[in-house]
Amino acid sequence: MSSRCRMPDILNTKEGAPRRVGVEIELSGLGYHELITLCSSLLGGDSHQVSRYVSEVNTDLGAFTIELDSDPIKDLDLQDARLPQSVRELGGHAMSVIDAAAEKIVPMEIISPPLPFTELERMEMLCDELREAGALGTREAIYYAFGLQLNPELPDLEPATLLRYLRAFAALYDWLKARHQVDISRKLTTYIEPWSSAYIDLLIAEDYEPDMKQLMQDYLHHNPTRNKALDLLPLFAHIDKKLLASYVDDIRIKSRPTLHYRLPDSDIDNSVWHFSTVWNDWVILEQLVASTTDLAALNRVFRESRKLSLRNLTQNWVETTNQWLRERDYV
Repeated sequence: MSSRCRMPDILNTKEGAPRRVGVEIELSGLGYHELITLCSSLLGGDSHQVSRYVSEVNTDLGAFTIELDSDPIKDLDLQDARLPQSVRELGGHAMSVIDAAAEKIVPMEIISPPLPFTELERMEMLCDELREAGALGTREAIYYAFGLQLNPELPDLEPATLLRYLRAFAALYDWLKARHQVDISRKLTTYIEPWSSAYIDLLIAEDYEPDMKQLMQDYLHHNPTRNKALDLLPLFAHIDKKLLASYVDDIRIKSRPTLHYRLPDSDIDNSVWHFSTVWNDWVILEQLVASTTDLAALNRVFRESRKLSLRNLTQNWVETTNQWLRERDYV
């Protein structure tokens, strides 16, 4: 079967190793133990329990983590020896009630190991098969705000490379958001905020050529939070943890040499939605980054679109972006 996941031009890091991407997908509609059993079968691995609501499925690609995505519930232990005996005696019954309730209102999350780009068909297959088994996505209920997150490894950690990715994302943000048709439940949350407008103006300025320290300081001054559609804090923790800590103190930040793309919905129960739908849109950004000429051209158009003028007041940037990409065969 031909691959539905497109590949970018830059498949290897500067050191020659295959680039990898971590995938995180939230869903509901299946019981926790049912999901573990299905993932073990579909991925061809053996599962083991790490804690009450966290399990791992060991595969040839590494360990996939399956968990109930709520720290307070994951940490709850009514059998703790520090609790009174009377509470512990009732603990088993209470936890059964909590389990049943949690599976209804708390998303479950599948977290992949870092996967070579060329192995992403496994995620495509997994999402399609889970849909057939009854998995539900973010549109199923107004209180769901389920996401699919990508953590793509960068080709290198040079400031000029990162700057190209940031400029490409700034220009494509509105277009990507429209493509993903972000559900109202996630629009109402603060998880996927755009970067500040002042930062975007600084970022796309023609003469902006920061070193890594300046790039980090500028970003963190304007965006000192994880809750951005493209979150740079894990990457900054990897590059300069001390500098990051002077702006943000959050124990949830995990150091890794990747971007953290948080924008897409997990629309897994939608028959026309696929993992590749999301991934292939990211590949368009990758291809734009790989073309210095095209990225510079789009950056100029984007810079002009942000100026106050009658023309810009009557033009739609999403439509302009889509037309620009079509004319250059990106879509």
